[in-house]
Amino acid sequence: MAKTWKILSWNVNGLRAVARKGFFHPLFVQQEPAIVCLQETKAHPDQLGEEIKNISGYRSSFAWAQKKGYSGVATFTREPPLQEIVGTGQERYDQEGRVLIHVYPEFVLFNAYFPNGKQRPERFAFKMAFYRDFLKLIKAYRARVGHDRFVICGDVNTAHKEIDLAHPKENAKSSGFLPEERSWIDEFLADGFVDTFRCFVGDPGHYTWWDMLTRARERNVGWRIDYFFISESLKPHLKKAFILSDVYGSDHCPIGISLTF
Repeated sequence: MAKTWKILSWNVNGLRAVARKGFFHPLFVQQEPAIVCLQETKAHPDQLGEEIKNISGYRSSFAWAQKKGYSGVATFTREPPLQEIVGTGQERYDQEGRVLIHVYPEFVLFNAYFPNGKQRPERFAFKMAFYRDFLKLIKAYRARVGHDRFVICGDVNTAHKEIDLAHPKENAKSSGFLPEERSWIDEFLADGFVDTFRCFVGDPGHYTWWDMLTRARERNVGWRIDYFFISESLKPHLKKAFILSDVYGSDHCPIGISLTF
């Protein structure tokens, strides 16, 4: 009997805020996902109520930043994984709570919140270092598990192609669309990965982040910076990839895929 994994990813820009606004629990009820990966949770588990940590039918896991109200990822799963790994093994990244890894028989899932490089030069350098080291991490896991069935999701903080943002020319010198950032995605895909959304949709106008200050979402002036990447070997199992642009509560919207085995 075929088994389908519906996996969602969402940068919530503050898990407590999204829950308080009433946008968090409906995602589980309406979408009935097998797994939900969240980024930018901005909370230590001790700061979260039981209604968030213990959603009926799901187990939750967290990686959080030492700095309060910053970064962090969380993963909610229906099925317990064979193994769960918190972090990358490198303190400078793990103290910001950027990666959770779940190992299943069908695939290895990476929930990742990639750094933003816009604030200052040293953070851009940090972002590029994270990119390089993340690819090394994936290669190390390939060797460790002995297969190439990976699902990587999260806020990558870079738009890959010109069709992935509304104003490419105006942002050609902005972090998030710089050549070196975009070329890392090229390198990542060349290493055997697929941008799942582009397997189904090839036209522009599909975004996952909008500037809240300029009310850009109302005009759909956005960026597609949230991704699901899968190994080439999983492509035959990919049945759907989508953007839930009608879900509010954050400056990002959720994205998702369906895999059938």
